[in-house]
Amino acid sequence: MKINILKYLFLAVIFVGIADVADAQKKKKSSSKRTTPKKTNAKIQSTTPTEDPVVAEAPKAVVAEEKPSDSLPVKMPKKSLRPDEAVETSVLRERSPLAYEHLRADDAVYRHRIWREIDTREKMNQTFTYSADADNGNQRFISILFQALQDSTKQITAFNNVDDRFTTPMTKAELVKAIVGDPVDVPVYNDAGELTGTTKKNNDINLDSFYRFQIKEEVIFDKESSRLFWRILGIAPVKNVVTSSGIDLGPAPLFWLYYPDLRPVFATYEVYNGKNFGGRMSWEELFESRMFSGRIIKSSMDNPKDLDIKNYPGLKENTLHQLFEGESIKEKIFTYEQDQWSY
Repeated sequence: MKINILKYLFLAVIFVGIADVADAQKKKKSSSKRTTPKKTNAKIQSTTPTEDPVVAEAPKAVVAEEKPSDSLPVKMPKKSLRPDEAVETSVLRERSPLAYEHLRADDAVYRHRIWREIDTREKMNQTFTYSADADNGNQRFISILFQALQDSTKQITAFNNVDDRFTTPMTKAELVKAIVGDPVDVPVYNDAGELTGTTKKNNDINLDSFYRFQIKEEVIFDKESSRLFWRILGIAPVKNVVTSSGIDLGPAPLFWLYYPDLRPVFATYEVYNGKNFGGRMSWEELFESRMFSGRIIKSSMDNPKDLDIKNYPGLKENTLHQLFEGESIKEKIFTYEQDQWSY
C-alpha cells in the first residue's frame, strides 16, 4: 500500500514540473514580440538652420601668411665631384691673414678718417664683378659678402646703416628686408585656373645691381716706424633707395660690415687676374695692398660739421668740383707724407 502511494506522489511531482516549464516558455515567447508604432501623417520639421543659397556670400580669397624669411639671396653652386684644377690649391683656401702691426696712440702724430666709394664699373675695379662659380660659391664680391653673412660658423655681424660706427646689429630677417625689400603679394591659382588666394614672397634680386661699395678707413702716420698706414674699418654695399611711392632717394649704404672680422674670410677667396690665372692674390691682400680705385666722398680733414663732400656749400650741384675736392684731400695726405723725408 505504501509503495502505491509513493508512486502516485512521484507522478504528481513530474506533472507539476512539466507544467511549470511549459508556462515559462509561453511567457518568454510573448515578451519577445515587439510592438511597432502606428504610422501618422504628421510632418516633423528639422531644427537645423539652412542658408538661403541666394543670400549666402561667396567665399573670400585666402591670404597665406608666411614667416619672415631669414635666408639671404645666395645660390650655392654644386661642388665638383672630381679635382677641377691641375694644381693643388687647398692650402691656399685654408690660409689666414697676418695680424696687424700694433700702433700706439702716442706714435700716431698724423691721423684722419676717410670715406671712399668704389665703383666696380671702373676698369681697375672689374675684379669685383668676376661672376664665375667655384666650389666655395660665386666669386662676385657682393656674393662673397652674402655667403659670409649666411654662414653661421663665420660669425659675421651686419650693422644697421643708421650710422657707420657699428652700433646697431641686424637680425637675418632685417638683413633680408634691407636687401630684397618688402615681400610682395603673389596670386595663387588652382588646377582649374581659378584664383584661390595670395601668398607673400620676396623679390628676386640681381647681384650685378650691387656695383658700388663704401669703405671707411683711417690714415695714420706712425713716427716710430716712419710709415703711413691705411687701416680699413668697415665696408658697406650701396644700393639706390626707392620708397613705396616710387620716389628715388639716391644711393645709400644697405648695412655696414666690420672689416677686421672679414679679413679671415677674404683670405680664403682669390681675386680674378685676367693676365695670369696662376698669379692671383686673395681679397685680403688686395685691400691691404690698396689695389683698388675709389673716390673720396668724406673726410675728417677741415670738416667741423661732419658733412659729406656733396653737401659742402657751393658743391651740391657741381659733381665735378666734388671730385676735385676729393682729389685735393688725397693730395694733402700725399704731401704730408713726402714732407717727412729729408734729402
